Formats: sequence, structure tokens, C-alpha cells
Amino acid sequence: MRLSLLTLILFCCIRLVSAQTPSSQPLTAVKCGRLLDVRSGKILTNAVVLVQDGRIQKVGANLAIPADAQVLDLGNALVLPGLIDAHTHLLQNYDGKIGGDDVNMLLTVTQLGNTRRALLGAAMGREDIEAGITTVRDLGNSGLNGDVALRDAITQGWVVGPRIVASTRALAAAGGQFGQVTAEAQQLVAQEYVTISGVEEARRAVRQALYDGADCIKVIVNTGPRVVSLEEIKVIVEEAHRVGKTVAAHAIGDQATSIAVEAGVNSIEHAYSIPDDVLKLMAKKNIFLVPTDYPAEFYVSVSPAPPGASAEMYLSGAQEFAEANHKRLARAVKAGVRIAAGSDEYYQVPGKTRGQASLMMFRAYAASGMSPLEIIRAATLNAAELLGAKSWLGALEPNFYADLIAVEGDPLTDITALEHVSFVMKEGKVIKNETNTKR
Repeated sequence: MRLSLLTLILFCCIRLVSAQTPSSQPLTAVKCGRLLDVRSGKILTNAVVLVQDGRIQKVGANLAIPADAQVLDLGNALVLPGLIDAHTHLLQNYDGKIGGDDVNMLLTVTQLGNTRRALLGAAMGREDIEAGITTVRDLGNSGLNGDVALRDAITQGWVVGPRIVASTRALAAAGGQFGQVTAEAQQLVAQEYVTISGVEEARRAVRQALYDGADCIKVIVNTGPRVVSLEEIKVIVEEAHRVGKTVAAHAIGDQATSIAVEAGVNSIEHAYSIPDDVLKLMAKKNIFLVPTDYPAEFYVSVSPAPPGASAEMYLSGAQEFAEANHKRLARAVKAGVRIAAGSDEYYQVPGKTRGQASLMMFRAYAASGMSPLEIIRAATLNAAELLGAKSWLGALEPNFYADLIAVEGDPLTDITALEHVSFVMKEGKVIKNETNTKR
């Protein structure tokens, strides 16, 4: 009782001191020749964003700039909110020349280990934020909670990277997403996944993830013939939602997507194959689709043609896969399913950083019929809502985090303009400034 009273007194004192302490950061006025209001879709000219202590204070056209403000003039660049990637794996960086996912996963787990993977994640995170991705949801494949360690290191300012919503190890059926390995090697599965069999194991796995520092829960609904049951996923959702956490479900195919949607997850990841009735139920339940799609040239660039396949055959196969994804995404949008952008990028793309490669997903979204504004909203407003952050992320509005990016082109007419970000600010701190006008 005495300890609780002392804690309360200390808390009150801290609040009083904080209220009397002046702002630690100076006021910054960001002058924007053009600024995109992502809610209305309108572009404001001669706009000003006033930033202090990592938050937006005011924003508007021809806004008066206080005399004591530091001025940052971005010229005629178009300013918009920092982008959100709702499906990342920062602690993976596979080489397609070595082989597919199974081979690369084994090499990553056995050769890198948690420490080096955390350092890899720091490098990938830096490449993401320099491309304009200021927030990510990292969905597993991060070793033993390496995503949590990276999240905390970025929060503490030890390394520069995007804000991370971490999931810790994904929940999955036996074997996780590993291919066939020997009995002796199956202990490696626990380095990447928490395997569950039965509702109580599912409940225990969620509670363990929360203890490990998870901001959200990731569940692998199906891998080959291994499928998590409806009852297990219902318990996962129940446990997560009980404490205000969301559930992301990797699901592909009729059975897996149907199970995940019926259980009430918050997002379906991938869903390369999904029936129309499941899409309609997703729309009704306000379950997001995170389409991890790319144009055909992306798939060809990350991995050479397999033995026995000509380059022409390989390209044709990639185009067929990409076109099927375009049609699936178009069906989802038509059904009223809300889209949140997610790259699922974890392969080395020649000539591109991790962030630059991730933004190629927008080309696939455009090929599916989404308008540039719809794509931008998928990577800002929609993604922020999915992450439970719609009150402070995804728009340039008062009290929102001062996450700003700028491009010289016009992404409302050419979405690939977002692949050439010239300015990045996260929580009021300039990460990158290559605009034509600097001050």
C-alpha cells in the first residue's frame, strides 16, 4: 500500500515537472510547394507544416510562420505522409541465386543466428526509411524475437529505422513454414515459429508472444497440407482481442481464407487464391486484405529461371502469376474489401535497396485497377487503421506524428513517383533531404 502511494506521488510530481518544462525541440516550419491531403485527395499549394516535439502542431495553406521557427523549405516538392508497409520481414534478406525459401530459411537460421540477424534488420530498416517507409508491421521470421529487439533499438535511437509494430514468432502448425527436414533438425523450427496443436496450446502461444513483447499476433493458417483449425484460430483471435491486439493471418486458398475470416482475424495476408464469398464476408467484417503483389519483372529479377526452364518460359510463368494476382485484387476491391499495402519483401533485388524494391508493389496495385489515390491511402490511412494507429499515423494533421516524405513528381498521375523519395522526416527529425531546395 505504501509503495503504491509513493508511486502515485512520484507520478504526480513527474507530470507537474513535465507541464512546467518548455518544449525540448525547437519549432520547425516545413514549407511545401505542394501538399497532399490524403483524406480529400486534394493538393494544397504554398502549404506549411508546423512541427514540434515530433508532432504536427498546425498544417495549412499560407499558414503564418512564427518568427522563432526554424524554416525548412522543400521548394515545389509534393509532401505527403510517411508510407506504411503492413507486411515486412526486416530480418531476412534472401539471395534468389542460392535457391528458394526453404533453402534460404535454413541457411539464415543456421548461419546467421539472432545477433547477426538483428544487425541485418538494422540495415534493412535503414533502407526502408530512406525510401520513405516510416512505419512497418514486421510479421515474423525474425528469429527469437529479433523484431522486438530491433523495434526497441530504433525507439531508443540506437539505430535509424522505421517505427516497428512487431509480432515476434508466428504461430503455426507443426513444422511452421519449413520444408521437410530431418528429425534432428526439427528443433530449428522453434527458432522461427511457435507450433500449436489444440486450443490450449494456441491460447498459451498468444500469451507467450505478448510476454515476449508482441504488438500484434501473426498466425500461419496453412502451409501445404498443414492447416490450423478454426477452433484454434478463434482462440488466438479471442486472446489477442481481449488485450487490444490485432491478428494477421497468412492464408492462401479457399479453406484457409474461409477459416481465418470466420474466426474474425484483422487482416488476411497474401490470399493469392480466395473465393468471392469469402471476400464479401471480409468486407462485411471490415477485415483488411494485405496483397503482397508485385509486377512480373520483380519475380524475374529476384531469382533466375530454374534448371530446365528457358528465360521465356520463366517470364511467361511470372506474368501469368502476376496477372492472376491482379484479377484477385480487382475482385477484392469490387467486393468492398479494404486494402492495406504490404510488401512481404525479403529477397535481394539487383540495383535496388530493400525500401526501393518494396515500393514496386504499387505497380502491381495499379495494374489491378487501383487509382493512385487509392494506392496512397492503402499505404497511409488504411494501413494506419489496420495497425491501430489511425489517430496518430497516416495523415498530415494536428497531433499526428510528424512523419513526412516528399517527391519531385506527381504520384497522383504516376504512382512510380513514390519510388523516388527525396525527403524523409520521422517524428520531426530529418532522415534524408535530397530536395532541390535545402535550408
